[in-house]
Amino acid sequence: MISFLNEIRRPLELSPLKRFLYSTSIFIAGIGLGLISKVLDTTPSNYLPYFLEQLDLRNFFSRIGVWIFLAAVISVYSKSPVRSAINVFLFFVGMVGSYYLYTVLAAGFFPKYYMMIWIIMTCLSPFLAFVCWYAKGNGIIAISVSSFILMLISRQAFAFGFWYFDIRDHLELLLWIGTIFVLYQSPRQIIKVVTIGMLLYFLTAQINLFRGMM
Repeated sequence: MISFLNEIRRPLELSPLKRFLYSTSIFIAGIGLGLISKVLDTTPSNYLPYFLEQLDLRNFFSRIGVWIFLAAVISVYSKSPVRSAINVFLFFVGMVGSYYLYTVLAAGFFPKYYMMIWIIMTCLSPFLAFVCWYAKGNGIIAISVSSFILMLISRQAFAFGFWYFDIRDHLELLLWIGTIFVLYQSPRQIIKVVTIGMLLYFLTAQINLFRGMM
């Protein structure tokens, strides 16, 4: 099994110090983004600077797209599938922990249902990150994983129905474009990824995978 996985993508070694520094930085980034997201969520939009109000970052951070994108970036740029699992898990622990600690301690309410959803997602994230790491590999498995990631981001960026196809949010369109750059390895590879990913999107567009989760 290990040799089979190594044919898709071979892990790289890091020194213990670099592993510690990278993982700690990712954990701290998760804490910071969780706090920023919650502060934006609890601040009236007319109290925010004009450019933040126009960007609508409150709603942007309250949707799942940005978190899928950041998890994918952390995953594919880690040096091994195990490091990917650890790093993504730490990111979500930091983000979810800081978001809901602020919610309970500062905002004064306890959203048990949504918190449990995010705790479950955090527990599942290492396994998903392990798989996603192979998106930057070779062969049909890497293409399939990359296409699935693009499909998830496409669901956040676009709205599709029987008579329409529209952009949901311009910031999430930027995430979609960013995802293509993150997954890019060669022109032929990315054409396959975009084609399969968008086909999967059109096939699953009417299936409600996510609801507002914060």
